[in-house]
Amino acid sequence: MTLHLPVPGGGTRAYEPRTEPLAPAAPGPLTSRTVFSAAHVVADPYADTTPDGPAAVDWDATLAFRRHLWSHGLGVAEAMDTAQRGMGLDWAGAAELIRRSAAEAKAEGGRIACGVGTDQLTGPATPREIRAAYEEQLAVVEESGAQAILMASRALAAAAAGPEDYLDLYGHLLRQASEPVVLHWLGPMFDPALEGYWGSVDLDTATETFLDVIAAHPDKVDGVKISLLDAGREIALRRRLPEGVRCYTGDDFHYPELIAGDEQGFSHALLGIFDPLGPLAAEAVRVLDTGDTAGFRKLLDPTVALSRHLFEPPTRYYKTGVVLLAWLAGHQDHFTMVGGLHSARSLPHLARAYELADGLGLFPDPSRAESRMRSLLTVYGVPQ
Repeated sequence: MTLHLPVPGGGTRAYEPRTEPLAPAAPGPLTSRTVFSAAHVVADPYADTTPDGPAAVDWDATLAFRRHLWSHGLGVAEAMDTAQRGMGLDWAGAAELIRRSAAEAKAEGGRIACGVGTDQLTGPATPREIRAAYEEQLAVVEESGAQAILMASRALAAAAAGPEDYLDLYGHLLRQASEPVVLHWLGPMFDPALEGYWGSVDLDTATETFLDVIAAHPDKVDGVKISLLDAGREIALRRRLPEGVRCYTGDDFHYPELIAGDEQGFSHALLGIFDPLGPLAAEAVRVLDTGDTAGFRKLLDPTVALSRHLFEPPTRYYKTGVVLLAWLAGHQDHFTMVGGLHSARSLPHLARAYELADGLGLFPDPSRAESRMRSLLTVYGVPQ
């Protein structure tokens, strides 16, 4: 049945939804790349909450989505910004998420890594307080049995006087980490409060500090996640990493070329876009595992238009489109987000996300996706 989708500037246009989904190949392990999907959380739509109150999470649906990702051979990057860390999910909620997901990963045999930050700090903090906050979160992750991802800290960005403060704090954390961690460099397009991270707004200078941290403790760094949306900068950085330190791309604009790599290396992946793309992304990597780079690109390149749309500025609100697609795909029964962020994107933006995802065959049941999108349009007053 025809859908009438809103367009920017007013009016609608007709769209004919597809009737058949893609048929992904049978799931299996991924061998040539380590691939994590940064997974979203499912809100509890029946909870009586407020936008600035504690998040109410539907734990059954949240954990079921993680089992979906593991079933396709993907790892889960837990309690990252895709899960609305600092944007609706506070540290108490994140700690519960980490404990529950890590226990589920152990039961399912799935790979999991979890974000470690300082978001329990709600105001200006001293270096000692920032260190203690990181240590508290690192202990929770390590006690859960998950790998740690040291996330960028808003508190540190606000308090640091220069590169030396980053070198000192990260050096301390790496020395006490029990297992190698992933270092996460999240750019200000994802979080404006992280402008000037690593002690400089000049990215070349910041890169040198970042590499100094790694060089001082290469045995404690499993890899680095780069989320700067700059493919050339990521490639240049990964070529300078010590042997054995992986580069996990967090570039939701250029991931096919970065994962495919070149004659000097490649990136692994830790991506928010692999939340809605999970089965298709896993299939593409299994093709790459056979050495078929062209086949990998043929599957994954067409997904970039959707990713660029979801992550368009203001990039930090990409989660809204991710959760919309999870609802349309049947992974949850509602389009509700913690903190009320389901209202963070316009209806034309959401309609275009649906159209692009439908064109890719991402919905296991296209008729259900069409029906749900029609209901959303009707609620917004778009005639059908």
